[in-house]
Amino acid sequence: MKMLKRKTLLVLLLLLAIVAAAVVFLLRGTSSCGNAKAEATDDTSQFVTLTDVVPDAILEIRYFGTYNFVGQRIDGYLEPTALFTRKAADSLRAVSDELMAQGYRLKIYDAYRPQCAVDHFVRWAKALPDTLMKQYFYPDLTKDVLFPQEYIMDKSGHTRGSTIDLTLFDMRTEKEVDMGGTFDWFGPESHPAFCGNPETGVYTADNSKSPAGRSITEEQFQNRMILRRAMLAHGFKALSTEWWHFTLREEPFPDTYFTFPVRQL
Repeated sequence: MKMLKRKTLLVLLLLLAIVAAAVVFLLRGTSSCGNAKAEATDDTSQFVTLTDVVPDAILEIRYFGTYNFVGQRIDGYLEPTALFTRKAADSLRAVSDELMAQGYRLKIYDAYRPQCAVDHFVRWAKALPDTLMKQYFYPDLTKDVLFPQEYIMDKSGHTRGSTIDLTLFDMRTEKEVDMGGTFDWFGPESHPAFCGNPETGVYTADNSKSPAGRSITEEQFQNRMILRRAMLAHGFKALSTEWWHFTLREEPFPDTYFTFPVRQL
């Protein structure tokens, strides 16, 4: 009888171990970048390579390289390309056509971002001693405020496939347009309302929210407004904390976070 109970207990423990292993596998699969069995969130059928739809766009995919706030290539960026939902790409094409007529091209820093890339940001933010790129992207902040102030979050609109980070390129000067601050700068200087009113487009020079007394010129503010007006006119909405960040208002996957990696489709 004791032997039978012991065998029964061993079988139960074995079954529990199998179930636990299965749960771990599934959890890993949800944050993978295409290495696990395909789930619904791995479906690329409604995505396009952005430059196939917007051929005039210039790509500078920051998370494929090392010039970003982490200082290394980010997980899930296998190629220096930009992916976007078909619906968002069609709207961005209209933005590009309008701005091309004004002498500008779009320069893309990031579009679709896989969940494993967001997970990489979260791990980096928790590693407080790692401040390799602090002087370039967050000199006025300590890393322990990045979560409370929501510079880093465990979910990103980019992962839904219809959010984009971009700026303008001046075809006359053949240079990036001066927006008064770098992409991914952590601070109020990146807010569209910094030194002006984005709703009216009026420059105010109010830099009181800058912890270091930084400012931008009227020309830099108006450059931000050129991009903003074109994006809003063609179906995108802005973010209150980043002048470069826009999301399609009627995004096709508002509740889906995709996991496939960034590479040419």
